[in-house]
Amino acid sequence: MSSSDLSPVGPPLLNQSGLPDDDRTRWLMKHEPWLRLLVRHEINQRFAGKFNPSDVVQQTLMEAWQGWDGMQAQEEAQRQAWLRKVLANQLAHFVRHYQGVKKRDLTRELSIEQSLHRSAERIEGLLVAQGPSPSQFAVVNEQRAMLADAMEQLPDAYRQVILLRSVEELSHQEVAKRMGRTEPAVRMLWLRALAALAEEVKTRASRQLGESLPPYQS
Repeated sequence: MSSSDLSPVGPPLLNQSGLPDDDRTRWLMKHEPWLRLLVRHEINQRFAGKFNPSDVVQQTLMEAWQGWDGMQAQEEAQRQAWLRKVLANQLAHFVRHYQGVKKRDLTRELSIEQSLHRSAERIEGLLVAQGPSPSQFAVVNEQRAMLADAMEQLPDAYRQVILLRSVEELSHQEVAKRMGRTEPAVRMLWLRALAALAEEVKTRASRQLGESLPPYQS
């Protein structure tokens, strides 16, 4: 199913991201990799890859941009929880469209939202092992977007093994069956994937720390 199969939720896209270039758009686009990571895993795990994650993310961004002024959130964590709820609603919309059902299923929407919340928590758990120290990168909510962006840059096999081990919490044996590899190969892949993720996170943390420092003056 492509985005053309659905009626657009918001106005026509105005820039590369599909939204006007303003503060809310910049905040939303910063979280685009986080949304894509969550929804890709949810689609593959629960809906057998029946939808394109990019379509769901695009609809979510448009819906979130339109609903921004009605958002009752002051803290960053609250905004992210709100954005995750918008994502759950849009994914449920895609499910209804695929099944040919018009009526909303609030139970399903709640189930999707809870599943996304669990996935987000488990993904964030990677920050403990892979992320920079609090003194280097203090704002956890900023780390979420950084981690998701780092995950997006990994090879597919690396990203998959991390999600299966860290999000679905499968054993090496179960991951091996899922990926069609031997257990020793999965163990080696897992170690290489974590090392690659650590390097990606370190690179982004250093870059962001450097951008936050005032220019040197002699």
